Amino acid sequence: MSSPIDRTTLDLWHVIAATDEVPQGLVETTMLLGQKLALTRDAAGNPVVWRRTDEEQGDEIDPAEITERLPVRTGYGYTWTSLGTPSAELFPIPEYSEPDRVNMSCGSIGIHVSAPRAVENFLDMGHFPYVHTDILGSEPHTEVKEYDVEVSEERDEVLATRCRFFQPRAALSATEGIEVEYVYRVPHPFCSVLYKSCPEDESRRDVIGIFLQPVTEESCRAHLLQSMIDSTSTITDLRRFQQTIFGQDKPILENQFPKRLPLDPRAETPIRADKSAIAYRRWLSQKGITYGTIPVAG
Repeated sequence: MSSPIDRTTLDLWHVIAATDEVPQGLVETTMLLGQKLALTRDAAGNPVVWRRTDEEQGDEIDPAEITERLPVRTGYGYTWTSLGTPSAELFPIPEYSEPDRVNMSCGSIGIHVSAPRAVENFLDMGHFPYVHTDILGSEPHTEVKEYDVEVSEERDEVLATRCRFFQPRAALSATEGIEVEYVYRVPHPFCSVLYKSCPEDESRRDVIGIFLQPVTEESCRAHLLQSMIDSTSTITDLRRFQQTIFGQDKPILENQFPKRLPLDPRAETPIRADKSAIAYRRWLSQKGITYGTIPVAG
């Protein structure tokens, strides 16, 4: 049984589609927080989003006829909407606007697990050698070294720094194994942004984002972003590389139980690799997020 949607989740901006994949004048449908939505783009290319009723028919529409529209923003190649009263801006990813970066959406993939569960998996370095063997990790390099985690009240995000892990192929442009340094940000309850060492330019970092669309309390869509420093690879190859990684994660994620994320840190055995996940769970509890979670009893 679904519980009422908490106010914080209702008021968030939620990703629903890659903007350039929504055709002008044609209606796409999706679901957010258990509610049916429809979206299109008007003649100027601007997204239009509304609640879809069972009486609506057809896949073509004049956007000017839609009067009861939901709030809309575009950012990082995606369309975002809200079922409540959202803040003025999305969370910042300043690197995205750097002119020499290759920015791309890498697909939208359905997962039968809650959005918070998917964020938690994204934060976990411990699975690299076992799930992403010979790409993001390999035996005997299985140790998760000590790293730092903070929950910033000023920026309202979880931040994990000094995350280091040996990777045989850290990026498509990598030619040999290197120890990669990671920074993980969780600037939104259902989104995470990863900064990692760039094989092509040691002074900069590649950026990978995962934006989770909470479809229901136990299912979501993962929208993948890459913002890369890579002068040699094609966009097709970069997308394929990221989709390969996520394709390895998907069955592991979907086999997790429970589907919702327990917020009580004692619910699942913590290890060093889980330090960022524990901070994330605590942050969700502090924000009053109950959607897709199992709140702490009492």
